[in-house]
Formats: sequence, structure tokens, C-alpha cells
Amino acid sequence: MRGVTEADLPELLRVDREVFPDDPYPYFVLRQHVDVHGDRILVLDDGECLHGYVLFVTTSDGYVCWVLSLAVSPDQRGRGLGRRLMLEVLRQLRRERVHEVRLTVEPANAAAIMLYRSLGFSAEGGVRRDYLGPGEDRLIMTLGTGPGPAPGPSGLLRG
Repeated sequence: MRGVTEADLPELLRVDREVFPDDPYPYFVLRQHVDVHGDRILVLDDGECLHGYVLFVTTSDGYVCWVLSLAVSPDQRGRGLGRRLMLEVLRQLRRERVHEVRLTVEPANAAAIMLYRSLGFSAEGGVRRDYLGPGEDRLIMTLGTGPGPAPGPSGLLRG
């Protein structure tokens, strides 16, 4: 596991297309993520090719982080690689004192939901219909990482 480099773009695109064949990031979006958030992309590299990546972005106030994408090549699944990526993200975010981590997941992606629950994430308010556009329902999951109660979406404290 290491940080992404510009040279990883072709492999990053390949992994993204393998994992999300119906809706991969266009090249220009990955290019911009590497340019803008390169310090927030971790890749799994065996020396020959990439097997996965995670992209996470923290809000400007440093309070919340969104995991925008977690991808592990289909032929590498079931080996704990997604867990490794997420554990490293959580370790970094705790060190940075980020208070909450959020992500979205397809409601039918049972394996991802199980992974996130095993890491302590919980679903927030059920399935959000059309969250990413028409027919793109998502479950929003959150994990508090900071001390004490975290503010909810309205800024009010949750008990």
C-alpha cells in the first residue's frame, strides 16, 4: 500500500472500470482527483499492477471525511484488501482528529455493507432514493472517530 502517483493513472482507470463497469470515473475526473487530492488516494500495488484504491476527502473544516471510492479488483476480493485500505484511512483520520467518516454504498452491495459495519459504520436514516441521480439509490453510512458525540447533519448534537 502506498500513495498514488501520476504514473498510476492508467492502472487506476483500469481498476475503476473493472470494479464499476456501469459507472466508472471518466479519465479526466481521476486525473483531477490525483491532482487535487493525490495525498488522499491510497493504492494497492504488487509491483506489477494495481489491485485496488481508496479515495477519501476531508471537508475544509477538518471535521468530516467522505470516502468517495473504495475499489478492489474482482480477482483480489475476499483477501481483506478493502479492509486494509479502510483501516489505513481510519488510522490517518484519527491521527488528524477528524471527527466523522461518511460514505455511500449501493443498498444491494451486501459485501461492502458488511465490511463497513464490521469497521463500526452504521447506516444513517435508511436508503436515500435517487441520491446520486435517478435510479442511483444509496445507503449513507457514518462512523464517529473523535471524542464525544458528533454533530448530526443539522449541526445539532446526536445523543
